[in-house]
Amino acid sequence: MLTVAVLALEGVIPFDLATPLEVYGRTLLPSGRPGYRVVVCSPARSVSAGAFQVSDLSDLSVMRSAATVIVPGCADITVPVPDDVVDALRAAAGVGIRIASICSGAFVLAATGLLDGLRATTHWAAAAQLAAAYPAVTVDPGVLYVDNGQILTSAGAAAGLDLCLHLIRRDYGSAVAAGAARLSVMPLEREGGQAQFIVHDQPPTPQGAELEPLLRWMQDNLGRELTLERLAAQAGMSVRTLNRRFRDQTGTTPLQWLHRARIRRAQHLLEATTEPVERIAGHVGFGSPTAFRDRFKRIIGTGPHAYRRAFRGV
Repeated sequence: MLTVAVLALEGVIPFDLATPLEVYGRTLLPSGRPGYRVVVCSPARSVSAGAFQVSDLSDLSVMRSAATVIVPGCADITVPVPDDVVDALRAAAGVGIRIASICSGAFVLAATGLLDGLRATTHWAAAAQLAAAYPAVTVDPGVLYVDNGQILTSAGAAAGLDLCLHLIRRDYGSAVAAGAARLSVMPLEREGGQAQFIVHDQPPTPQGAELEPLLRWMQDNLGRELTLERLAAQAGMSVRTLNRRFRDQTGTTPLQWLHRARIRRAQHLLEATTEPVERIAGHVGFGSPTAFRDRFKRIIGTGPHAYRRAFRGV
C-alpha cells in the first residue's frame, strides 16, 4: 500500500482537497485490497476551507514517508507560502518523493523553486499570473496536466481527477486506473486539453481606432472569402500599410484576427445550433471542412465534434 500525503494550507479549495481523498481512498487492487493510504497534513492543526474548517490534521512530517505528496490549490494565490511548508516540500523532493499540484497549487510549488526550468500548468484563469510571478517556469495553459517525472502539475477543478488517475496508472497499471475511473464516473483519457474550456474573447476592436470600421466589416462578413488584398481594398490602403497598422492597433495580423473571429463564431454555432460541422465551416468562411477542423483544433485544443458534445446547450 502506498501513502499519499495531501497538503492542506489555509484557504484550501474544497474541491481540490476532496479530489485526491476520494480517488485514492476508493482505489482497489485486483486482490480487493486498498491501493493507497491517504493522510491530510498541514503546518496547522486546523485550516479554513471556505465554508467549513478542516481539523485534526497530521503534521508535515508525514510527507517523509509518503510515495506521493499532493498540493491542492488555495483560494488566495497571493498569500506567501509558510517557510516550514517550503522546507518540507524541498526536503521531500530531495529524497525523491513524487510531488503533484492541483489547480493553483502550482503557485505553492513555484514558490519552492521546484518548478524552475520545468513546464507546468494551472487553472487557465491563473496561468498568466503564474507566468508573470515565476518567469523561470514555462507555463502551458492549454493542457490538463504536465508530467515531469517527479514533479507534476494539473489544471483546475476536474483536471485534478485526470492527474490522480494518471498517477494511479503509473503506480498500478491501466486496469487499476480504469477501475478508479469508473468509480469516479470519469474517462481514463479525456479528449482535448484545458484549451477547450478557456473563454476565447471576441478579437479586439479598438474603439475610435482608424481600423475600427474595417474590423466591424470583417466581423459582418466572416463567411466571405477575405484575402489580404480584399481587406486592403476595403480599408483603402496598401497591403503593406494594412499589415503595419493592423499590428500597431490590434497587436496581431489581419489573418490571425480573422481566424480568431471565425473560430469564435463557429463555437457559438456549435453550441447553439444543430447545423452540421461541414455547413458551419462554410458559414464562417473556411473553404473546406478539413481546413476548419485543423484550425479549430489548433486554437481550441479539440475538434469541433468533440467540442459540440461537451458544450452543446451549455
